[in-house]
Amino acid sequence: MADLKNIGESISAQFRDLNGLHPGLWPVVPRMLCAAGVLVAVLGVGWYLYWSDQLDELDRAVAEEVTLKDAYKSKVQQAINLVGLRKQKEQVNEYVSTLEKQLPSKAEMDALLSDINQAGLGRGLAFELFKPGQVVVRDYYAELPIVIKVTGSYHDVGAFSSDIANLPRIVTLNNMNLVVAKGNTLTLDAVAKTFRYLDDEEVAAQRKAAAGKKKGGKR
Repeated sequence: MADLKNIGESISAQFRDLNGLHPGLWPVVPRMLCAAGVLVAVLGVGWYLYWSDQLDELDRAVAEEVTLKDAYKSKVQQAINLVGLRKQKEQVNEYVSTLEKQLPSKAEMDALLSDINQAGLGRGLAFELFKPGQVVVRDYYAELPIVIKVTGSYHDVGAFSSDIANLPRIVTLNNMNLVVAKGNTLTLDAVAKTFRYLDDEEVAAQRKAAAGKKKGGKR
């Protein structure tokens, strides 16, 4: 205990009468404490002015490295599947081309209407109504509804529906309603819908309308 007391008094004595003395003339303990304080201050200022930004930049670089690695893995996977994706694209293009061939042009619509009419007459059906409606222009095609009302036997009406489905152009029967008429005949009320290409003027109008919507949305 006496040794510890002597050591404490010796250290305490080194801090006495330091006023007015140059730090270089201070005893060892005060000089070491002063040097430690200066070192801590330098490290603190260095951290605040330099190292903190460097560490933030390092964190950003690490995050960017992870992102780049993920992107690289994704591109490698895409490259591996490239042959399969190209084959799928070709198949989709062939399918779309097949569907497009089933759509008539504007000039071919009259012939298609005649084919629908002839499909009914060929089955011995009596047309009570055959009324093309207003053309509805969609994004990539035009839709023409035709209100029809035909009367005939059960088998003839069924065969007519089958003939419509097997036309080379796309025609669908919608809102079908069957009513038993006189003499065991049936009356079919339906809306036949057929579809066609948009002509150049209609395509231009659609693009103009779409551009107008985008411009209006930005406002």
